[in-house]
Amino acid sequence: MIPIHTEETIVAICTPPGEGGIGIIRLSGPEAIPIAKQLFTSSSAKTVQPGGQRVYHGHIHDRDDVLIDEVLLHVMPGPRTYTREDVVEINAHGGTGPLNAILEECLHHGACLAGPGEFTQRAFLNGRIDLVQAEAVIDQIRARTRGGLQAANAAATGTLSKALHAMQETLRFALSRLEAAVDFPEDDLPELVDPALIAQLEQAHTDMLDLLDTADAGRLYREGAAIAIAGRPNVGKSSLFNALLRDARAIVSAHPGTTRDRLEEYITLSGVPVKLIDTAGVRHTEDEVERIGVAMARDTLKSVNMALLVLDSAEGYGVEDEALAAELATLDIPVLLILNKSDLAPAVQPPTWAHAHEGAYPISALTGDGLKTLELRLGELLLGGANLAAGQAMLNRMHQKDSLRRAADCIERLLTQLDLSPEFLALEVQEALQAIGEITGETTPDDILATIFNSFCIGK
Repeated sequence: MIPIHTEETIVAICTPPGEGGIGIIRLSGPEAIPIAKQLFTSSSAKTVQPGGQRVYHGHIHDRDDVLIDEVLLHVMPGPRTYTREDVVEINAHGGTGPLNAILEECLHHGACLAGPGEFTQRAFLNGRIDLVQAEAVIDQIRARTRGGLQAANAAATGTLSKALHAMQETLRFALSRLEAAVDFPEDDLPELVDPALIAQLEQAHTDMLDLLDTADAGRLYREGAAIAIAGRPNVGKSSLFNALLRDARAIVSAHPGTTRDRLEEYITLSGVPVKLIDTAGVRHTEDEVERIGVAMARDTLKSVNMALLVLDSAEGYGVEDEALAAELATLDIPVLLILNKSDLAPAVQPPTWAHAHEGAYPISALTGDGLKTLELRLGELLLGGANLAAGQAMLNRMHQKDSLRRAADCIERLLTQLDLSPEFLALEVQEALQAIGEITGETTPDDILATIFNSFCIGK
């Protein structure tokens, strides 16, 4: 396990730096309540009591009895707290001065400054949450869309953990039967590896594969995606950028080559946070600044999840369009052809080479026609057609996907080698349990645990 001194009382400012109406200092550990009692004076002459959760109004004074701030003191004795330890939260005015002064007094009276994620780490080590739920805490904080928040909430409330624990139960039962077959080979026992057990293992394997199918979508909800808008100059790339943003963010002009730098803004597609990138028009040019913009556009296209190749359906499609389409086809990403200016070309026809891409979509960036259809299609492509319900269990980290894939491989090998002796079958089940335990935190290596909690903000 990660080395952590739970006998120490830790303290941190839990609210973001800057000015605000309220700021919170959190203490957790055996001396949390005694330290608070030394700093706090109740406005009603009530003394801070160790039993039961209570809220007190009063003032915090420094070691020289000089007033620091008027506060609310939340006293929460363990184990019914976030960390399962005694916890005190001091609600003060949310400015740098009062918060730092209170923090300094807590440290003076014996508290230690908490490290990143140390409160959540204690909740994990004290058995209040498992590793899946601990990781979900940071996802809740960082969620940028409603879809991302729902995915984080599902993990935080134990939906994913329950699915994994159900698999573990099946595997532990199977392991007990296999080990009994090894330990008592001569005894008159009923058949231990029977059709009912095999059916349970097959179901567990199916559940693993179903959960693995959610991994890419889960990662997108958490990390987001990037979509680049490409095309030759003056086809309406910036107009499409503005239309998808519902805001006039990029300069639009009839003069070719207006966009020379890359512009980035975030939108939401099917609950996924998407970084939308407007790039310079790709063409041969002697202008040095525009040439740099074209090179930047080409580099951008190599690092995104998807590209939109904008074509001018009113003007028609030329060799430059086809050449850029062929260039994009060499990238390992979906490319959609956007047939812009459909308001000027009522009978929009896709180019003959459109079949090489994910489809051609007539739109008018000016009027908004076709935009909704395009957005729905982009969401489908991002999520890979996954039909995910709000709040369902899903994986969202690479280490989770890797561990569950190894567990599924073990059970697949077992199911295809049932004629082997129970000793070998038991080894496969043990390996599968080890792999799933890496996700829940039961068998996770210390270096991975340290990396996970170090990614948290201080105070959580």
